[in-house]
Amino acid sequence: MPSDPLVAQHVLEFPGGYTRSTGPVVGRFLTELRERRIVGVRTSEGGVLVPPLEYDPATGEPVTGEYVEVGPAGTVTTWTWVQEPLDSHPVDVPFAWALIALDGADTALVHAVVPEHPKAMRAGMRVRPVWREQPTGHITDIRHFAPEVTKIVSPVRAEYRLRAGGSLGVFLAGVERGVLLGGRCERCAKVYVPYRTFCPECGGPIPDTLELPDTGTITTFAINNLPDPRAPEVPFVSAYILLDGADLPMIALVAGVPAHEVRQGMRVRAVWVPESERTASMANIRWFAPTGEPDVELS
Repeated sequence: MPSDPLVAQHVLEFPGGYTRSTGPVVGRFLTELRERRIVGVRTSEGGVLVPPLEYDPATGEPVTGEYVEVGPAGTVTTWTWVQEPLDSHPVDVPFAWALIALDGADTALVHAVVPEHPKAMRAGMRVRPVWREQPTGHITDIRHFAPEVTKIVSPVRAEYRLRAGGSLGVFLAGVERGVLLGGRCERCAKVYVPYRTFCPECGGPIPDTLELPDTGTITTFAINNLPDPRAPEVPFVSAYILLDGADLPMIALVAGVPAHEVRQGMRVRAVWVPESERTASMANIRWFAPTGEPDVELS
């Protein structure tokens, strides 16, 4: 019968570390890293290799010995994401291994890129090195690369006062009195609310105001599930309401009925705030509520 093969375990270890010479080209690269500079070497064809090599990999010819400072910024050409870093990786947070074409170089450097968010990682991203506090002359002197700053968040606050124009001022003055003012076009006879001085359809003049009732019909609506300080509850309904006698609907909140029961053709009436609380504002109408009348069939 065949016997099991003999197995012996061997360990090759250099407890004090394995020391090897870098050579003049790689040595120059690492020395410059210690000074927080990144250099490449120029080839006989005029290209710049980063990291520098002793021979041009494209032609096999020796490099020229001319060192060129590149970067430090560069562009990510391709990358792969590492969600769970290993102990041997340069960072302990999720990162990307990326090929980075440093400015002025003709080859790409492999290094870690740590973006703000995984979805922000992309080819074409501009990055810069993040250096260790005490460089020693090693590729890990660059802790990682980070995206260039391309946007900032600034607090913005604008305070202004809006003064109502002629026709809008007339309409809001009516709302303060508890009436809705519209106007009839002299040319096409259409009635519009809020009041305006010219017809939006034919351009005809609207010289006089016309008081309209505060009842109307819902023509279309939307159910909203995000809070709104004007709404009594969530979900709430915003709707286009065609006031009786008008040819153009106005938008307002609808309440006094569950949101899922609101429908096209429903008859509604404005619910006003108390007269003592009214100002020249559409806030005088809290919302429209069902009247209980039969629905209107919309054409």
